[in-house]
Amino acid sequence: MRQPSSGALAAIACACFVALLPAQDAKVITLRILDGKTGQAVTPSNVQVLFNHQSEAHGSWVDQKDDGTIEVKMPPDAKSIAVRATYENSIEYYINCDVARQRDTQAVSWYPVADVLASGLAIPNECANAKAAEKIKVTTKPGELVLFVRKRGWREQIE
Repeated sequence: MRQPSSGALAAIACACFVALLPAQDAKVITLRILDGKTGQAVTPSNVQVLFNHQSEAHGSWVDQKDDGTIEVKMPPDAKSIAVRATYENSIEYYINCDVARQRDTQAVSWYPVADVLASGLAIPNECANAKAAEKIKVTTKPGELVLFVRKRGWREQIE
């Protein structure tokens, strides 16, 4: 039986290494969406993900699991991410609680992907008063983005 040459072995090893590269480069962020007043998990009807301040949504990057967890596969060039979610099988978006007290509650907030991947990120919860927000404070893991949300109020629905 003939032994493969060292050059052939190196080529095979290199090909295996290159084949594994895309799997290692794939970055995934896990989303947790929580009610801003209660801290309870929310299962949205739909999730819209935007990258790098672009207005084009990327539904193909989002995998909403049956247990309520949401995984977002990041494109290689992703520097910032924005997330919006709908409720009650409608086109009404939850209001992210980091803009809940602003005049324009439909404003899109951008979060740095590097920070989310490195240490995790929980957005500020302006939907609850300080005492209630302290009770529902969460800790995050690397790769986890926690959004606090609330439904639109009746005044916001009139606008």
